[in-house]
Amino acid sequence: MTKTLITIGIILVVLGLCWPLLQKLNLGRLPGDFVFKSGSFKFYFPLTTCIVISVVLSILFWICKK
Repeated sequence: MTKTLITIGIILVVLGLCWPLLQKLNLGRLPGDFVFKSGSFKFYFPLTTCIVISVVLSILFWICKK
């Protein structure tokens, strides 16, 4: 359990450090990410971004498993 928590913490730190790079890639503003605006209400649903992140993580976990 301890190794898992440490690993998750390291991953979160690395993602936090890479955040400016991810913003330059327009991750979160891809075609297929939906934004609904109505007056003062705004709903954002990043469908395509979630799919891309899922595929990348699946490939990374598959490679690490081997």
